Amino acid sequence: MGDANPAEWRVTVAIGGIGLLLVVVTLFVTLGRRLRQPAVVGEMTAGIVLGPSVLGLVSGDLPETLFPLSVRPYLHVVSQIGVLLFMFVIGWEFDRALFATHRRRAALVWVISLLVPMSLGVILALLLYRHSALAAPDGTPLLGFVVFIGVAMSITAFPVLARIIVDRGLQGHTIGPLALALAAADDVLAWCALAVSVALVTFSGIAGYLSVVGWTLLYLAVLVTVVRPLAKWAARRLPSTAAPYVGAVLAGAVFLSAFATSAIGIHAIFGAFCLGLMMPRESDAGVLRQAIVPLRQIGLVLMPVFFIVTGLSVDLTTLSGPALLLTVVIVVVACVGKLGGVGLSARLSGMSARESIALGLLMNTRGLTELVVLNVGFSLGLLTVQLFSAMVVMALFTTAMTTPLIGAVLRGGAVARALPSVGKDRVERPTSALK
Repeated sequence: MGDANPAEWRVTVAIGGIGLLLVVVTLFVTLGRRLRQPAVVGEMTAGIVLGPSVLGLVSGDLPETLFPLSVRPYLHVVSQIGVLLFMFVIGWEFDRALFATHRRRAALVWVISLLVPMSLGVILALLLYRHSALAAPDGTPLLGFVVFIGVAMSITAFPVLARIIVDRGLQGHTIGPLALALAAADDVLAWCALAVSVALVTFSGIAGYLSVVGWTLLYLAVLVTVVRPLAKWAARRLPSTAAPYVGAVLAGAVFLSAFATSAIGIHAIFGAFCLGLMMPRESDAGVLRQAIVPLRQIGLVLMPVFFIVTGLSVDLTTLSGPALLLTVVIVVVACVGKLGGVGLSARLSGMSARESIALGLLMNTRGLTELVVLNVGFSLGLLTVQLFSAMVVMALFTTAMTTPLIGAVLRGGAVARALPSVGKDRVERPTSALK
């Protein structure tokens, strides 16, 4: 039926595939909600089920039938549009006041809670690189691989975490805003470290790396000196009736910024996130705040395509024997790094044992952010299929365990109330763009 015009037929199949996956993802998200899981758990599970791990076990190679190899580049483009808009919104809604409100306690907890999982990740990466053929493909640069695994092990999913905090009613307690502050700071540093890792892999030699650094500094300078003042001017001067046109310009700016950072060599998502950071905040946002609404919704609608593209690359059937052991080790290291690092530093800062454990569980949530990072590494050739699949399992496990365990920890006793200055509105605002 598609022989007359193969290109048009591939587009048709891609459209049909997107329609199917949106329906399937919705079913899994609904099921996850009944199990009191955040939407991202259902979306991650749907992606794995539609890939070779589950659907591929049925005779006839259904993943290839539903999502042929010739169609997947189209799906990848659509998924990247969703990810870029999502990262832009996350950058825009990053609340610097969260960290400032808890800066004394947050500073101590953040440093230790970041160093411990990152250090464990670096040690694990060194061992895997030297002693396991399952980890890094041939020719992978050691430094880039080590930095990447260190970053991947230290990730906390800020958007998913914020949704869990609101769902559990923790926005009025000390651990809710503190966890958000720590996760937000984690995200900013993680994206910067990821950019370094990408640059180390993309360019060989000191000259190439210095070129990336130079162009990155120029890019950031343009954002601060040109884009940010222009955005503030537009927010003050443009009427609310211009919101639809401003939304189109913002979307164009997101893609151009992503193109710029990709051309520099630090990946497209870095450009979308940084542009979001440059946008005016609440009181200065004006018409821009109205224009972001359709961008947020488009990003949320297209994000399920990202999970399917990820799921098509995950093959759990390869996780047997040594690969299964590798998966267990990664999950253990990830949990020990975050739970141990956060819990220990929280206790040192004066929090109770129950609050420290609860904060560690919240910070152990990887979710969507981890998948975005892993896809970057996989696309760069830093991860084998086995290691990529094992890391995705870790992301799913650490996210799914948070809600039931946090309920069990807090059920036995009360936790300290936050100061009145940290109110419900401040914590709930970022969840408008959440999974």
